[in-house]
Amino acid sequence: MPLAATLSLYVARVFLAAVLGMLVALTGLVALFDFIELLRRSATRPDATFGIVSEIAALRLPWVGMQILPFAVLLGAIIAFWRLTRSSELVVARAAGVSAWQFLAAPCFGAIMLGALATGAVTPVSAVMRARAEVLEDQYLKNGGGPLALNGGELWLRQSDHGLDAQGVAILHALTVKAHGKELDAHDVSIFRLNADDRPIQRIEATDARLAGGNWELDGARTLTPGHLPDTPHTILLPTDLTVSRVQESFAPPDTFSVWTLPGFIALLDRSGFSSIRHRLHFQSLLALPLLCGTMCLLGAGFSMRPQRRGGVAQMIGSGVAAGFALFVVSKLAEEFGQSGALPPLLAAWAPAASGLMLSVALLLHLEDG
Repeated sequence: MPLAATLSLYVARVFLAAVLGMLVALTGLVALFDFIELLRRSATRPDATFGIVSEIAALRLPWVGMQILPFAVLLGAIIAFWRLTRSSELVVARAAGVSAWQFLAAPCFGAIMLGALATGAVTPVSAVMRARAEVLEDQYLKNGGGPLALNGGELWLRQSDHGLDAQGVAILHALTVKAHGKELDAHDVSIFRLNADDRPIQRIEATDARLAGGNWELDGARTLTPGHLPDTPHTILLPTDLTVSRVQESFAPPDTFSVWTLPGFIALLDRSGFSSIRHRLHFQSLLALPLLCGTMCLLGAGFSMRPQRRGGVAQMIGSGVAAGFALFVVSKLAEEFGQSGALPPLLAAWAPAASGLMLSVALLLHLEDG
């Protein structure tokens, strides 16, 4: 038993060194191509200086590393276990009666901990830096207007409404909208107030509206209530739990949120009537990342522990890379189905990792003879 534990820790050390090296190399390579693409886009933007482009590329580095991590684990596992097999260390260990499951326990646990560390500790940093990169990119490399510049500047919002009905909702539509710091100005505003049964109970037409201090301040507003004449234009305060940052964040990519803030923001989106499918899918994907990293470790081991005397080592390693690419394609397909609503976000996020785990376990059971 001490021999198996010592061997497992040694294999884990070799495996983690290969994974970290591969992670740095792949992240640097992808970041280089991303930097070149940003430079190409900045060629027609005089304000986008080399320093701004470099800052955007640097702010994206943690996010790029998060995307690369599963592939770094796979390629690192293939390299580490292939080297250990080529030097006959694993061959001797298995001939001595040490099961592959024994010396794979520590590397697999290390891969899972890498995924958990990325999910719990890296995503808060990555989310903040990615959000900053999005702001700079929108300011210098896009047409501007921020995340609210959608549908020609129009805005649709839904919020809970406690003014006329305890369970009612209010649907707001503005033809033009613009954010100023902590305030949001809207023009040509229509608000439809519905009761708990989604039956219209009042309509408000306003020339201008401002979101600030937990209220919509509607100027030149006229209320239209069934069975009553329209009243004269006046100012109306409509309470809301929305803020300018929350409205902007609702249009922001899910990657700009950490795993710790996503549950609360998903609940806010559901209350406000926004679609939370993308955010739910991203949240479940982050939770499934440790399992995916452990799966990639086992998958790499299964495709690289074939003894050289049997031949076909290069073919096995190529098959491992192809299997990882196939798993990536399956995960992307599942993500697309999840975003379209055809699959529940829970199933779309966890199914690829679970299927890859079953494939790798089946392969190791086939190869293990001790």
